[in-house]
Amino acid sequence: AGSLGLDLATTIDVTLVNNEPQKIPTTFKGPLHSDGMSLGALLIRQSSAGLKCIMVCLGIIDADFTGTVHVVAYTLHPPIFIPCGSKIAQLVLMKNLLMDMQPRDAVQRPFRRDAGFGSTGPVACLTMSMQSRPTATITMRYTGEQR
Repeated sequence: AGSLGLDLATTIDVTLVNNEPQKIPTTFKGPLHSDGMSLGALLIRQSSAGLKCIMVCLGIIDADFTGTVHVVAYTLHPPIFIPCGSKIAQLVLMKNLLMDMQPRDAVQRPFRRDAGFGSTGPVACLTMSMQSRPTATITMRYTGEQR
């Protein structure tokens, strides 16, 4: 009841035979909703996976993603067998704080829906409210003048 993450179970048996990353499908399919609001998620490793020498690459699951969530995993000590139903990753749900923020010159991107593993487009930007920005008081000196 107090868990922060949702466990993701694998849908197939996988053997990691080298240290190359491999996409592993899970039982989870998007989109994510809570109280009628679409949510994104951060995909992270389950703590027990690290004890088994399974490394999970971090991932972002967008709020509009509708496909099967995959885990990208690798090992430094092959071979490692991961049986179907293994819980090697988890989703930490997040509100989309950038939903209403759009750069003025941004081109509308097509919805990827279930494509996954892609970019949101050519523009990368972050805009945050400046109402509660941090401030600092400074003193500047130039050739004996102080301001």
